[in-house]
Amino acid sequence: MLRIEVEQEDDGRWLAEVIDLPGVMAYGESQAEAEGKVEALALRVLADRLEHGEVIPELGRLFIVAA
Repeated sequence: MLRIEVEQEDDGRWLAEVIDLPGVMAYGESQAEAEGKVEALALRVLADRLEHGEVIPELGRLFIVAA
């Protein structure tokens, strides 16, 4: 499970960050918007890693190969 941390900036914007994926952060006008944006970004980062052959242990529990 990937944890998202959120905080509100002094200017009122919300910042959401996926701690286990360095650099995966997004701003939003609301907390929900920031969370949605960072979740979408995290999925794109994970998909890119899979396409490049990187092993992502957390995803191993999502898929079952049936023969």
